[in-house]
Amino acid sequence: MTRARLNIFIEPDHVKRLDQVAAHKGVSKSAVIAAALASFLSPDGEDQREAAIAKRLDRLSRQFDRLERDQNVLIETTALYIRYFLTVSLPVPEGQQEAVRAQGRARYAQFIEQLARHIQRGRSLVREVHEDIGPAEAGEPKQPSAEPSTGADEVQRDSA
Repeated sequence: MTRARLNIFIEPDHVKRLDQVAAHKGVSKSAVIAAALASFLSPDGEDQREAAIAKRLDRLSRQFDRLERDQNVLIETTALYIRYFLTVSLPVPEGQQEAVRAQGRARYAQFIEQLARHIQRGRSLVREVHEDIGPAEAGEPKQPSAEPSTGADEVQRDSA
């Protein structure tokens, strides 16, 4: 088969990239350009590019949905905790405020330690919540466990 000779002008950055690709693949620059043109001019090329883009968009959409779901769990968790905290918190007499602050700092340090251990183990509380409520979302009632967990169990296990 005869081939036509063309003189073309391309950007210097494209020349560098062409040299790198040709060297990496161990083929001539002409072969790289011929393959690129064949792909670009192929009638199926557009369909393949469209399919690849659709696949990437679907993956991004699923990732976004998971992020949105996790964010909703975190927002609801924070809101419920704030409501609970404000409901059960009692005013502290003036003489006991320093002791309460010291206890708060100690509890916060313990919380940070537990959080660090939880993250280091690679466990996700959000994922655990979704696993716990998963069957209920699918329309099946959640089966209660033999021993109800109050969350204090987790604190006890982590502090051991």
